[in-house]
Amino acid sequence: MADVLPLVEARLRSALGEPDARAAVTFLGTDRIEVLRFTEGDIVRYATLGMSAQPMADPTAVLADPVKGPRAELVLSVRPGRADTDKALRPLAVLGASPQVEGLVVAPGASLDVGEPLWPGAPFTSVLVAESGGLVEDLELDEPADPVRFLPLLPMTPNEAAWKRVHGAAALQERWLKGGTDLRDPLRTSVPLD
Repeated sequence: MADVLPLVEARLRSALGEPDARAAVTFLGTDRIEVLRFTEGDIVRYATLGMSAQPMADPTAVLADPVKGPRAELVLSVRPGRADTDKALRPLAVLGASPQVEGLVVAPGASLDVGEPLWPGAPFTSVLVAESGGLVEDLELDEPADPVRFLPLLPMTPNEAAWKRVHGAAALQERWLKGGTDLRDPLRTSVPLD
């Protein structure tokens, strides 16, 4: 099968425009993960590039299928100027490498935690993985490969992450919606959870 990364980058460019910055991180024993930055008006988007090079494999499988299996890239959208969100590049690369490093299958509804603030002063150490298909359309690949999904990341405060573990992703998203939460605010406070 042809290398999927040029197709993935082309899909990102068609949906988000030309990247104005990019950084690459390589972790020992993994493929390189790039993070591209796209600036459009009052929104900055960071997208991983490299996570979808291989399908994510069930960590309990004896042998990983080199073609079949879910593929994804991650997209984080924030408002610039209130925090140094460009420092999120390394944590995003860590999340993008997690299927290779930890054997995770990243899917909507999952929580991913980097164990440190996503950027300096951020009230978030984890993100909620949202459904694909909105901002960047899924990228269909030749059979039998699964499509590449572009999964939005929604930063969560530690209280929100704990609440989500008990009540579920849908309940947290409902709280955000009811509270009129600006999920792109890099310094927002936790939504009321009582």
